[in-house]
Amino acid sequence: MSAALAELVQQAQAGDADAFAVLVEGHWERLVRFARSVVGDSEAEDAAQEGLVAAWRALSSLAEPAAFSAWVTRIVGRRCLRRARRSARWLPLELVAEPSAEADPSGDIDVAAILRRLAPRQRAVLHLTVVDGMTDSEIGAALGIAPASVRAHRRRARESVGRLLQKGDS
Repeated sequence: MSAALAELVQQAQAGDADAFAVLVEGHWERLVRFARSVVGDSEAEDAAQEGLVAAWRALSSLAEPAAFSAWVTRIVGRRCLRRARRSARWLPLELVAEPSAEADPSGDIDVAAILRRLAPRQRAVLHLTVVDGMTDSEIGAALGIAPASVRAHRRRARESVGRLLQKGDS
């Protein structure tokens, strides 16, 4: 993190709402993309916003300003996982549309539909790995889990995707 960003974090910790707004602006798109991977398009911005409000309220507890990106990602990630668990109670997996017999024969794959069938934490790990290019340690810090757990979630996600793709071929 650059010295300028660390300074913004310190200003925001001192109560400067404008400094926090600059931080939000710099992280917003990345956090919404991450949230979209976990909770879907319809709830991504709400989840990111809830996480940022929680971050603003807890900003004084951040001991190391250089850790702001991972810290705010963890907060947004937790909000996303909570929303995904709540949504799972209301939308059974059976209601997710299966490809119809009249699907495009070109073999195109609806990646979003496949990812929606994964557990929320698996989606989060895959997003942070593939889209954000984070290491296992960075993902672990962002999600509040051990790097070994990151690897386990990624392995399970890849296995699930493989099974879902095989089902689509039958």
